[in-house]
Amino acid sequence: MDSQLGPTSNRFVSQRLRLNYVEWGNPDAPPLILQHGGRDHCRSWDWVAEELRRDWHVICPDLRGHGDSDWSREGHYGMDAFVFDMAQLVHTLGYPQVSIVGHSLGGAIATRFAALYPERVAKLVAIEGLRPVEGPCRDRERQSPADRLRTWISSKREAAGHPARRYTTRRAAFERMLAANPFLSEAQARHLSIHGASRNEDGSWSWKFDPYVRISQTIDVTTPELHALWGEITCPVLLMAGLKSFAQSPAKDGRMDLFRKARLIEYEEAGHWVHHDQLSRFVADVRAFLQD
Repeated sequence: MDSQLGPTSNRFVSQRLRLNYVEWGNPDAPPLILQHGGRDHCRSWDWVAEELRRDWHVICPDLRGHGDSDWSREGHYGMDAFVFDMAQLVHTLGYPQVSIVGHSLGGAIATRFAALYPERVAKLVAIEGLRPVEGPCRDRERQSPADRLRTWISSKREAAGHPARRYTTRRAAFERMLAANPFLSEAQARHLSIHGASRNEDGSWSWKFDPYVRISQTIDVTTPELHALWGEITCPVLLMAGLKSFAQSPAKDGRMDLFRKARLIEYEEAGHWVHHDQLSRFVADVRAFLQD
C-alpha cells in the first residue's frame, strides 16, 4: 500500500450510536488501537499511525461525542459508556486480542477494558491515563450521594445553557489550538484544527466535541475499586508521562505499583500530549515495547 494514502473512515454501532473509526490498512498485521483523550479526535494520531502502520493494523476510534462519532442524545459520557464502546469495537473487529495505546481519558478507558477482559489485550500503553490519587474524583467520593447527584444535575443544566464556542474563522480556531499547547508546532496545530473543527450553519466554526463531555460523571467506581481493577490487568503495561505536564508521576504516588507488570517512561521536554511533543522518541519507545 502507498504510504502516502490516508486512513479509511468506517463506522460501528454501540448502544444505538454510530461511532467513527479510521484504519490505516495492513489488515493482516497485528491490530493496534490508538485511543484519543477527552475533547480530542482520532486524527490526532495521524503522525503516530504513519510510523506504525507498516507493522500493525492501526485503528483509531473517535469516542462518542467526539470527532465524527455521534453525540449521545442524553449527553451520557460516563466511563461505563466509554468502556462499553471500546468493548463493542473490539467485538465488532473480531480480533481475539489487540494491543492498545490510550492517551489521557483514552488511557483510562483502555486500562479498564484491559482489567475487565485481560485475555483480549496483548500490550497496553497508557499516556497519563490514570486517575490521580487526589483530585476531583476523590473529592466527589467524599460527598454524599445526594450532593453528587445535585451537583451533576446543576452541571447538566449549566451545560445546556452554554452551547459550543464559535470561532469566526478556522484560523481563529487554529490560533486557539496553538495557544492551548505551546509544545505544538504550527503544522501540528493546523492539522489538529482542520480535523477537529466543523462549520456551523452561520459560517462560524466550532470544535466537533459535544459540550456535554465536559460534565463530570456522577456514578463511577471508587478510587480503591479502580486500584483493584488495575491489579486485574495481566498484560505488560507501559506508562508514559511528560515532566512538564500538570499530571503527577505515577511512580511518586504509588499508582505504578498497583499493576502486575508495569514500567514508566518520562519525557523531560513534553507536556500532557507526549505523542505530539516528543513524536520520534515516543514512536521508538512504543515500537520497542510492542515488539519486545
